[in-house]
Amino acid sequence: MTIHPENPIRWGILGTGFIAGLQTQDLNENGFTVQAVGSRSVDSSKAFAEQYSIPASHGSYEDLVSDPEVDVVYIATPHPFHRANALLALNAGKHVLVEKSFTMNAREAREIVELAESRGLVALEAMWTRFLPHMIRLREIIQEGTIGEVRKVVASHNQSLPTDPAHRLNDPALGGGALLDLGIYPISFAFDILGTPSRIHASASMTATGVDRQTAAIFEYAGGAQAIVDCELDAASANRALVIGTEGWIDIEHTWYNPVPFTVHAVDGSVVERYDQPVNSRGMQYQAAEMERLVRAGSTQGTILPPSETVAIMAAMDEIRRQIGLSYEADAE
Repeated sequence: MTIHPENPIRWGILGTGFIAGLQTQDLNENGFTVQAVGSRSVDSSKAFAEQYSIPASHGSYEDLVSDPEVDVVYIATPHPFHRANALLALNAGKHVLVEKSFTMNAREAREIVELAESRGLVALEAMWTRFLPHMIRLREIIQEGTIGEVRKVVASHNQSLPTDPAHRLNDPALGGGALLDLGIYPISFAFDILGTPSRIHASASMTATGVDRQTAAIFEYAGGAQAIVDCELDAASANRALVIGTEGWIDIEHTWYNPVPFTVHAVDGSVVERYDQPVNSRGMQYQAAEMERLVRAGSTQGTILPPSETVAIMAAMDEIRRQIGLSYEADAE
C-alpha cells in the first residue's frame, strides 16, 4: 500500500462501542479522515456512521477490512477479539491501531507484531496516554536529569465500575477483571519510565465470577529501582502518579493518564516546574497522529511505544496473572 503525501490517510473503525465513539469523535474534531465503520450488525454500523458522519458503513468486519478506501483500521472490540480482528485487517493489507490491552496474552501480541512486520505494516497499541503532551514533557524532564536518578514509580487506576456478574468487566469469557482493563495503564507507565522489570511480585483479590477485583504489583529493576502499581474495578481513588528521583519528584494530578497538569518538585519541596497545557478534544488524536506519522514514514515502529515493548508489557501481565491465579481461555490455545 502506497500513501502519497498529498493524500489523506483514511481510517476504518472496527467496532461501534463506547471507546470507538470516543476515538472517532477525536478523529473528526482534529481533521482526520474517517472513511468507514464496520460492525457485526448492519443496523449498528449504519447508526454509528450516521452519528459520526462517516461515509461508508459495513455489516461485517470482513467487508470493512476489504474496503479499498480504508488504509488504517482502528480496532475497538473487547480484548478477547483483538487478535482475530488485527490478523484479519493485517492480512487485508491494513495498518492497525489496536485498543489496549493489546491482546489477551504475550503469545497473541507476538503473533500480531510478527505478521505486521512481515507485511511492512504498522501494528500500534492504542495506549493513548503515551502520546499525550504532558507525557512527552515528563519524559523530557526525566531525560534532562531534573529529578536525578529515578528510583520509584507509583501509579494507580481504581474505578467504581458495574458489579453485575454478566457485565463484560466481570466475565472471564470476555477477559474481565481489573488487570487487563485498568492495570494496563499503570503497568505501561512503569515500562515507559523504567523499562522491563527483572522481577515481579503480585497480589490480588478475586470476584465471585473468578476475575481479579483488585490487583497490586511491585516491579523490581536491576539497578534497584521499583515500580508500585495497582488497579481496582469496584472502588474509585484519586488516580494520581508519582515519579520519584534522587533530586526531586514529579506529581501527576488526578487523573494522571488523562491530559492533566503535573508539578516537578526539588528535594526540598520547592516547585521547579508546573506543566499545564490543555488539549483539544479528549486527547486520543495524538495516538492517531503517531500512527499516521509512521505510515507516511514507511516505518513499522516508533520510539514512544514500539511493538516489542507492547509484547513485553503483555508478558508482564501474563506473569502477574500466573501469580494471582487468573487464566483465560486464550491461554490454553
